[in-house]
Amino acid sequence: MVIRRLVSSDASAFQSLRLQGLRLSASAFGSSYEEECDTPLSTIEARFAPDSGRNMFGAFDGDELVGIVGVGRETALKVRHKAFVRAMYVAQTHRGRGLGRQLMEHALAFAATMQGVQRMTISVTAGNAEAVGLYESLGFKEFGREPDSMIVDGEFYDEIMMSRALAATPPAGTD
Repeated sequence: MVIRRLVSSDASAFQSLRLQGLRLSASAFGSSYEEECDTPLSTIEARFAPDSGRNMFGAFDGDELVGIVGVGRETALKVRHKAFVRAMYVAQTHRGRGLGRQLMEHALAFAATMQGVQRMTISVTAGNAEAVGLYESLGFKEFGREPDSMIVDGEFYDEIMMSRALAATPPAGTD
């Protein structure tokens, strides 16, 4: 298994895996298959361009993309010390092999290289015990819950917000 940053030439594989996730795990994402199924490949390619500011990583089993995780950063001055995880997904055929942990460890290591980033946040659908357990085992702690955050097929889902520190001490000059 190889984990690496996705590039424009990975757009088709990414779109296929992303749409699979949106179909098979609809309650795990704020977006929907219907919203993303017609996204032009050129739009996705542009998101992976080196100057796009996006950080999306993929896990490959040979040439097959089987897992994804994105790392973003808050942009406003007062919250730039926070990075966040987005679009975490492992293909059902590759679950139970520790791939989710590897992707999250890669995301955490990448976030730790971002200048001034001290904290990582993630949100997860309440009831997704496997994901919550993984994030807790990596040091994430729940700091809030949004009731009825999403409606999927007429059913309400709560969202759990989780966070963890990336560094033992804040940088000089911060309180």
